[in-house]
Amino acid sequence: MALNSAIEWTNATWNPVTGCTKISAGCDNCYAERFAERFRGVPGHPFENGFDLTLRPERLEQPLKWRSSKMIFVNSMSDLFHKQVPSAFVDRVFDTMEKADWHIFQMLTKRSSRMRDYVNRRYPSGRGPKHIWLGASVEDGSKKSRIEHVRQMNAGVRFLSIEPLIGPIGKMNLDGIDWVIVGGESGPRARPMLEEWVLQVKDQCVDTGVPFFFKQWGGFRPKSGGRLLENKEWSEFPLLDLTLPSPQTLYSSAAD
Repeated sequence: MALNSAIEWTNATWNPVTGCTKISAGCDNCYAERFAERFRGVPGHPFENGFDLTLRPERLEQPLKWRSSKMIFVNSMSDLFHKQVPSAFVDRVFDTMEKADWHIFQMLTKRSSRMRDYVNRRYPSGRGPKHIWLGASVEDGSKKSRIEHVRQMNAGVRFLSIEPLIGPIGKMNLDGIDWVIVGGESGPRARPMLEEWVLQVKDQCVDTGVPFFFKQWGGFRPKSGGRLLENKEWSEFPLLDLTLPSPQTLYSSAAD
């Protein structure tokens, strides 16, 4: 687990799984793969095997030992719903999240149909715990089926990470979506993001009342282009009735 995450919309990361394989164009310049492969072959390093998919059961209970409330991005270095992750291991990750209900857990996938099916089996009678936020990464209009999968999930909070945005999304059905994040790609091969693509998403969020978070323009480094859109920062979070501190409070504390 890492404190003080550099990701603008979370405080910390928890990786009970690391490594992944590419599934769509949004994966082409994966930052996690780029980082992990730097250490392939380094004896004793956590990424000695590079970005090969690896289950890390010794990390499963880490959030239970972290007593102060945090927003925790789950599997920033993997995808829990990769086909090679056994359902029994997914169960153990969810068991921990349910027990550690003083945190907010944020999880994204590109394998959105598997996430939907799993979540609906786990919470068959209605939406799951509100401190567990589940969503999909969507990079352009060709992957809007993932939005539908998220809408069909019995998740306590449903959200979209439209990052890296590498093409226009087009019209979206945001009914049942609680939050949308948008960001440009970063790294040495970062693909450009056009302002009109971002505004297309932002305007739909504003029109439907969905909280909108603009993460970054991207570039060679994540902070290269800043995060101003129409001369302001967009840092909206879901408004929820939670017993732990509000997402805005947690986000502000991390920024300080």
